[in-house]
Amino acid sequence: MEELKKIAGVTAAQYVKDGMIVGLGTGSTAYYFVEEIGRRVNEEGLQVIGVTTSSRTTEQAQGLGIPLKAVDDIDSIDVTVDGADEVDPDFNGIKGGGGALLMEKIVATPTKEYIWVVDESKIVDHLGAFKLPVEVVQYGAERIFREFEAKGYKPSFRETEQGRFITDMKNFIIDLDLGRIDNPVAFGKELKAMTGVVDHGLFNGMVDKVIVAGKAGVTILEK
Repeated sequence: MEELKKIAGVTAAQYVKDGMIVGLGTGSTAYYFVEEIGRRVNEEGLQVIGVTTSSRTTEQAQGLGIPLKAVDDIDSIDVTVDGADEVDPDFNGIKGGGGALLMEKIVATPTKEYIWVVDESKIVDHLGAFKLPVEVVQYGAERIFREFEAKGYKPSFRETEQGRFITDMKNFIIDLDLGRIDNPVAFGKELKAMTGVVDHGLFNGMVDKVIVAGKAGVTILEK
């Protein structure tokens, strides 16, 4: 599986050219994309500016010598490459397994070409088998949790060994065990309208290209 992730990440790096501003994703597959960009910067003299989607990716990029700028300091991003936890046939997806969904969505929004890199296990007929992350403010989080319970969404606070997981933006994540999401667009709007919900892991209709690494090779799906 790791080899497939690496193949997808390295393939995506081919879309990065000199002079680009590049969104650097977070997660186990995006990791290999960032590594390849770092290699090209150091070995080929690739000239790019990176915009990161998490503190983890910032540390990785800095360690590789990739020049960085804050998302507030740029007007647009030429290409962003990130992973995804599930992708359906309509190019909707679930992201946030790594806990960086809010920053990932903020970086994706001003991006001209948004690419996901996944292994073939992430391609699904329907979203929802992977638990849907919802980022919520800490104040009133228990009330939001109870509301999710009442709706039958089977919520659970994301936990670490130290206690509740806290995002880079200092919020909690509540994961919803939905099984199947029949209308991701409508469900995303419902969640976003709830007071205290900052954002959710449904990335609906945002991605332009999905690079899928499988045992038979690499497939590039385009919208």
